[in-house]
Amino acid sequence: MSPEPRESARPPRDDDPATDEHGTEHGTRDPGAEALDAYSATVSAVARELTPRVAALRVRHRRGEGAGSAVAFTGDGFLLTNAHVVGAAAGGQAAFADGSAADFTVVGTDPLSDLAVVRADGAVPGPATLGDSDRLVVGQLVVAVGNPLGLAGSVTAGVVSALGRSLPARSGAAARVIEDVIQTDAALNPGNSGGALADSRGRVVGINTAVAGAGLGLAVPINATTRRIIAALMRDGRVRRAYLGLVAAPVPVPAALRARTGQDEALRVAEVVPASPADRAGLRRGDLVLTAGGQPVSHAQSLQRLMFEGAIGRPLPITVVRNGAMVDVIAEPTELTDTEPA
Repeated sequence: MSPEPRESARPPRDDDPATDEHGTEHGTRDPGAEALDAYSATVSAVARELTPRVAALRVRHRRGEGAGSAVAFTGDGFLLTNAHVVGAAAGGQAAFADGSAADFTVVGTDPLSDLAVVRADGAVPGPATLGDSDRLVVGQLVVAVGNPLGLAGSVTAGVVSALGRSLPARSGAAARVIEDVIQTDAALNPGNSGGALADSRGRVVGINTAVAGAGLGLAVPINATTRRIIAALMRDGRVRRAYLGLVAAPVPVPAALRARTGQDEALRVAEVVPASPADRAGLRRGDLVLTAGGQPVSHAQSLQRLMFEGAIGRPLPITVVRNGAMVDVIAEPTELTDTEPA
């Protein structure tokens, strides 16, 4: 009987699996290549998810046109962008990756957060999913989608470089500071403003707002506070805020006070604006603010999150440490106007 036919031998190839002495196959792919594949797959998936949902804006100003980006966030035509992108314009045109375009009108702007809501007059792609920037950690992968320098549908990737940054801004005649900004090294250029900054699952966690230098981009976070701002813009076209009139910075709580207060950080008052609600309440420079409205205050954002419409004209209990003693005061915030200094 003739022996069973056997396959002819061939030289081994680089992509052949390796075998050990027991004949068990083991992959020989470079681990670095696999990591790169996983990274690329993640960025590509985010790009597929978001590119159709990020519009290129042409904004009609009295003296010409401006450009930027916007993110569709509802199914009925509302898009989120930067206040500085639309400025004082009433409308313009939004163009999408599928070739469709629609005129839009400006619904509302909030220069203090650098957010604006516009609404397209025609059909737009399905909405992007808004995430929660409070869950971000430094070093986390983020993907930016926008229209830099007029190049529609551009995608860049990087990491969260820092959290809680501050960004100078202007509201009316008064200089302001946008708090809690996300810093990223994902490449941003003019035209990216108003575009999406997303996490690895394609959830929008920020709206790109500024380029502060090479490898240094900034984005307005999407969190509970900005969701309130967005809702107010959709409802009223503006955001009403309460005004307290103090400038403060986070500092560690002295060790002797930590056991009494249960807090590791608080706000040290650096300045009290004369004749402001804080001044009338008796707050002083050097006071250590522990709580406001019964809530612990550990950073500027935790105080600013209280300064919305509901706080205007209502008593706000504040507990401070002054000369080693606990002092309780009652402030009554007024409405913030463009002429207020802070």
